[in-house]
Amino acid sequence: MKRLLIACLLGLSLVGVARAAIDTYEFRDEVERERFRSLTEELRCPKCQNQNIADSNAPIATDLRREIFRMLEEGRSDKEVVDFLVMRYGDFVMYKPPLDSRTWLLWYGPFGLLGLGAIVLCVLVLRRRKVENAPANAALSSAESARLAALLKDNSRDTQD
Repeated sequence: MKRLLIACLLGLSLVGVARAAIDTYEFRDEVERERFRSLTEELRCPKCQNQNIADSNAPIATDLRREIFRMLEEGRSDKEVVDFLVMRYGDFVMYKPPLDSRTWLLWYGPFGLLGLGAIVLCVLVLRRRKVENAPANAALSSAESARLAALLKDNSRDTQD
């Protein structure tokens, strides 16, 4: 009974894999197959956002793979294929967007935040050192000394009573 249950669970877990779409394309040569593979792996699925076109089972990824295959069959270059998809879906479809005026924050923002954090950390450490190195009993003005003496005198009278 236990083995039957384990076999059923294993069979059910494989159902999702069996439903995965498998694209079969007939390429002219191995070079074209490699170009197709590299293009589908370097472009992001617009729906999944964290998967490339090659790994995604989304319907749009299937359409994009078909479109890439069609464009390669027509003899278009890799740059033309990528430019077409960027024109259609924006720079988002590329895992490595180009460095231009719209994406400089994306490329240099993390370094700027890291530098800002280092500056804030240095300022905090220097302030703490300054406080720790300052004498604990700094000289009081005559008015402050008189007020302190009065407070201590009042406090000692209250504790004696």
